[in-house]
Amino acid sequence: MAKGKESQKLIANNKKAYHDFFIDETYECGIALHGTEVKSMRMGKCSIKEAFIRIEDGEVFVYGMHVSPYEKGNIFNKDPLRVKKLLLHKYEINKLLGKIKEKGYTLVPLEVYFKDGKVKVEIGLARGKKLYDKREAIAKKDQRREAEKEFKVRNL
Repeated sequence: MAKGKESQKLIANNKKAYHDFFIDETYECGIALHGTEVKSMRMGKCSIKEAFIRIEDGEVFVYGMHVSPYEKGNIFNKDPLRVKKLLLHKYEINKLLGKIKEKGYTLVPLEVYFKDGKVKVEIGLARGKKLYDKREAIAKKDQRREAEKEFKVRNL
């Protein structure tokens, strides 16, 4: 494989996070999984729609991340909603902990993907949006869509 080229295969993404939060910073981290969970993820059976992240005792955990049981895994399958540990450096965890203690910040998973054969999770340091912010974002999206539609019609 060429240097600098990284193979990435998206498993799951959290579009709702971008709707509900302002994402200020993103971090890439590994995730501690068992064998059958990785096989299930290779088949794309993962959901992070309801997932959230907490820092406890200097370790980062993701809650509510659903990894469907592997069909051929029988006794080796783990609980689909079990708490999974995220792998970050200590200084990154301390930095995130300091930011979370600020008012209104939280950690949300944004994407789960394979990178060079390893499962990675992109997490975002996020601030909650108010209802008027969401309406504003929807209005902007509608304006952009209308402009693209008009541009397309003119160029036919």
